Formats: sequence, structure tokens, C-alpha cells
Amino acid sequence: MTDHYSKFRVVKFVKIVSFSLSFVLLVLFVIATVRTLTLDVNADLQLAHWEKTNNIASDLISEHREELLDNFKEAVRIPTVSTTETQLNTSALREFDHLLRRVFPTVFSSKLVHHEIVANYSHLFWVPGSNPALMPYMLLAHIDVVPAFESDGWEAPPFSAKEIDGFIYGRGTIDNKQAVMAILQALEYLLMKGYAPRRGFYIGLGHDEEVYGYQGAMNIVRVLKKRGVQLAFVLDEGLAVLDGVISGLRGPAALIGISEKGQATVKLSVFTVPGHSSMPPRESSIGILAAAIRRLEENPMPRMFGLGPERDTFEQLAHKFDFPLKFIMSNMWLFSPIIGRFMERRPDTNAFVRTTTAVTMFNSGVKVNVLPSQAEAYVNLRIHSSQSLQEILELIQWTVGDARVKMKLVHGFDPVRVSSSDETSFGFQILKKTVMDMFPQVTVAPGICIGNTDSRHYTELTKDIYRFSPTWFKPGDAQRFHGINERISKKNYEELVMFFFNLIQNCDIRKLPPPHSTSHEL
Repeated sequence: MTDHYSKFRVVKFVKIVSFSLSFVLLVLFVIATVRTLTLDVNADLQLAHWEKTNNIASDLISEHREELLDNFKEAVRIPTVSTTETQLNTSALREFDHLLRRVFPTVFSSKLVHHEIVANYSHLFWVPGSNPALMPYMLLAHIDVVPAFESDGWEAPPFSAKEIDGFIYGRGTIDNKQAVMAILQALEYLLMKGYAPRRGFYIGLGHDEEVYGYQGAMNIVRVLKKRGVQLAFVLDEGLAVLDGVISGLRGPAALIGISEKGQATVKLSVFTVPGHSSMPPRESSIGILAAAIRRLEENPMPRMFGLGPERDTFEQLAHKFDFPLKFIMSNMWLFSPIIGRFMERRPDTNAFVRTTTAVTMFNSGVKVNVLPSQAEAYVNLRIHSSQSLQEILELIQWTVGDARVKMKLVHGFDPVRVSSSDETSFGFQILKKTVMDMFPQVTVAPGICIGNTDSRHYTELTKDIYRFSPTWFKPGDAQRFHGINERISKKNYEELVMFFFNLIQNCDIRKLPPPHSTSHEL
């Protein structure tokens, strides 16, 4: 009797649990479905309705096409290479200064534009607005480039600016001379047409971004802080227009970076007693360190996908996916662990899932028959937005788990705070409008930069920093960034000029229109 009753209670309990689980799953499915449909309906309502801007940029570009392309090619040919913080091509930087003054005569002669040199080679421009009540903004770009060698396999010499099939090849064409030249070219055209802004703006051109911007960007920031400058937003390089890059997405997507990952460079060292190779110990300094490195590579940092800005990226792109991806992307709150597992399988998407760990240098030994007393390795980490530098250092120490391996932080900083991207966000919505006016087929969404820019030095001057330029990336183009065969199409460079030409004018709006208005307040 007791056994029968016990079995009855167990069966009843199982049924209750089964029913409860079924009910919970049904509720979750309903919530997810409603959210999918809601996000789909509201996808195009995130941008306020604006009047069409009267645009004369295309006529100017057509009239001066050969000249503006020649100016850009000249800029690419100047090897403004930064190798280390102390190894800069200063003669090339001076040559670049002469080029800017020669090809943008209106910018440098206009009484409206205030220009100064900062830290010997960086440029700071200030264009006052007619309405001082409007908070100014700032456009950033950098003059320096990373080294490049033709022997690495370039189709054209990396500082030749050679044209091949409608593309201009050369170091700096997408990082970041296209923005340097496009910003100043746009301003040159605006001034030629008698334009004077309502909202003032700054232009900062750093000369050492590729080696952290400690001279250029940081000194520009010091100058502005002394003057009490506060900025509505800052726009720098970063993300781009991705065409065919995101699997399953219908059409191209313009991702505007609203944050960037933090960074840490850690030195790991092992010290042992030196000796002769004929009498090796059970473990050498190299072996101890190699084992520690292996533990780091076999135990990656925890999966953090969905806990940072990447959640908004996928949800705002969700309506451009077909089912079932559309359903999954619309409900990151439910499916982010599953998506994260898939994304971590590839290096390019794994970077969005976690703090990445890369062993970049390993040094030891001086002679084949001598046991080295020291072995050292450098590990570079890009820190996910939901983690901190201190947390990452503790995780490295725990994973290595060997007191013989000494750890030293060489360089590091926390992830940059996330900028606003909702429909009340002035900078984000201005960028979104400018992109969609030019490229109606493009979906715009916030994103996160997995690399670093020197815009992070500007966090004391503004709460909103955006990282974007309308450089088009097709499959394989991301590998050209700091790689071989860096290039940009002539058409795309012209689009950059038009983008900044329109952006500067769009920023003259006093405030954003309400989401469903039919005009904007001038």
C-alpha cells in the first residue's frame, strides 16, 4: 500500500513538473514570438523623420573628381609610418603637413577656420558656429600608418597609390588617410560654397595613433581641456559598412561603434639556474613557460556574449534575417548562450564572444648547448566590455597556476564606456540619418570595435564617442586592415567625401525631431 502510494506521488510529481516545464516553455515561446514581431515592426521607427537635405556634394565631386583623387593618392604615397612610440617617420609627417596646406588652400586661409599644430605633427582645427548655444562636436582621424613591405606579397607597392580595377592600393587607404583627406576635402568644398556652420566643430588629426596616441591625441585633449571644451559627440574611425560579411543577413549593414574593447599586454617570465645542455633538469625555463602558455590557450576567457553592446547589434539587425535566425536574433535574452557557442568557432567572430588571448612574442636562449636561465613571453588580450582589466589579470594568474611564472602588466586599460544609441541620442541619430540618406539599402545598428582607437583619450570631453566611417567591406576585406593589399575603391573614397560634406550640414540641427515628425527644427 505504501509502495503504491509512493509511486502514485512520484508519478503525480513528474506530471506536475512536466506540465510546469511545458507551460514555462510555452510562455517563453510566446514572449519570444511577440518580441520578434515587435522588433520587426519597430525596426524602421528608430530614426526620426527628417526633411531631405539639399545636397550639392555630388556636383562638386563630379566637377573636381580627378583633382580630389589625385590629392588622396598623394597622401597615400607619403610613408607616415609609426613603428614604436619613439620611431616615427618625422620627415614624412612634415611632408604630409605641406601636402595638406597645398591641396586644401581654402581650409588653411579661411578666417572662419582656426588651425594649430599640436605636439609638432598633429593638427587641430576649430570651426566656430554662428549659434554658440549649440554644443560643438569633433571629427577625428589619424595621419600615421603601420609598416608595410612589398615583399609581403602586395599586388602593388604599398606606398604607390596604384590603381587596379577601380581600386587605389596603398597603406592608409582604409586606415586612416581616407578619413583624413575626406574630412578636409568636404570642409574645403563647403567653404568654397560659402558655408558657415550653426554648430561649431573641431577636427583632430593625430600623428601617432598606431602607437597609442600618447603624443597626438593626448596633447590635443590637454589643449581642449584647458579651454574648457565639452563636446556633444566625437566621431572617429572604427566600424564600417559590411556587405556580405554577416552570414544570413539580407543586404549590407552599417555598424556604428558605440564602444571598444579594452586591452592588456602581459609579460610572463620564468627564471631558472643556467647550465649545460648535456645535463638538463626535468623542467627547463622554456618548458615551464610553454606549459603556462598552453594552459592559457586551452582555457580561454569565459564566454561573455550577450552581456555587452553586441546584444543590441544583433537585435537591431534581426529584422534583416530570415527565419529561424530572425527569431533567434530577436531574442538575445534567451538565445545568446547558443549564439555564443557557434560564434566562438571562428577567430573573427570569437572576438565578439569573449576577451581574446593572443601569444604574440616568445623569447629565450642564446646558444644551442646552453640551458637558458630566462624565458619570457608576451600575451596580448582584448578585453570584453563586460569585464575589467583587473578581472582579466586575476584570471590569467589563476589559469597559469604556477608561482614560478612571474606576471607583469606592460600596458593595459579597461573597455571604454558604452555610448548612447537610442532614438534620443543626438550623435548616433545624426550619423544614422547621414548614412541612410546616402545608402537607403543599408541597415544601421550599433556595434563594438574589437580593436582600439585613440578616441578613448577623449572620454573626459564627451559622454558619446562613435567609431565609424562609410568604408565598404566585402568578404575578405577585413584582412586587408593592417594586412597586405590594403585598398579602397575610387567610388568609395568619393562617398566618404560626400558623407562628411552631408554630416557637417546635418549637425546644424538644433535638436532631434520627435520620432514621427515630418520636419526638423532649424
